[in-house]
Amino acid sequence: MIDELLAYQEADGRLRAIEQKILATEERKKYMQARKFLEKAPEKLNALDARAAELKHLFTLLQKKSEELAEEIKDFDGVAEMVGQGGEVGFYKKNASQIADALRGLKAEIARLRQSVEEAAKEYAVAKKQTIAMQKQYKDYKEVYAKLKESYADEVKAVEAELAELGKKVPQDALAKYSARRKEKLYPVVCEVKPKDNRCPQCGMELSIAELSKLDGGNFIECDSCRRILFRRK
Repeated sequence: MIDELLAYQEADGRLRAIEQKILATEERKKYMQARKFLEKAPEKLNALDARAAELKHLFTLLQKKSEELAEEIKDFDGVAEMVGQGGEVGFYKKNASQIADALRGLKAEIARLRQSVEEAAKEYAVAKKQTIAMQKQYKDYKEVYAKLKESYADEVKAVEAELAELGKKVPQDALAKYSARRKEKLYPVVCEVKPKDNRCPQCGMELSIAELSKLDGGNFIECDSCRRILFRRK
């Protein structure tokens, strides 16, 4: 069985080499970058939109408060008459001064908030413009990437057909374990532990006496560390 499984792995290695070649191309890199950008774009635009709405709401509240303070200041237009009727000058001056200070602080806060609103609006406009541009680029990159994959289609099909035939000669339980490890991006999956060696040849994990005994008995074991399938020839 080991020879059949190793033959399967060798063919699988050729398929993996094709996959790695495709993964390393600029065409795929550009396609993936555009796709990731567009996947995150709606969330970013929604967040900017919500932030702009929040800032606008705060701006409205502050503007209303500023108007209220301005109305309070108007009440002091008749302060001379109130003083003439026995009102205390210091009291009115103090209140007027406090309201005026609060009004100036509010106006400064409104100015800062207005700037924040404008900046958020600009950021939203830029993000939306980038998204529209990237949508076109994504379409172009997707077409180019599809053509690239198509150029390898015949080669991939040939290796997949070979794997299908080789897989018939491998016990299904062993093939299932192999396939599970490959889904975890492991390669090679099946590794030989040389005579007198007591470690996994891939990760260097030291094997127990019981595991070595199984290997010496012609059995497969699974490395506790990297989960590769290990064997030793008799």
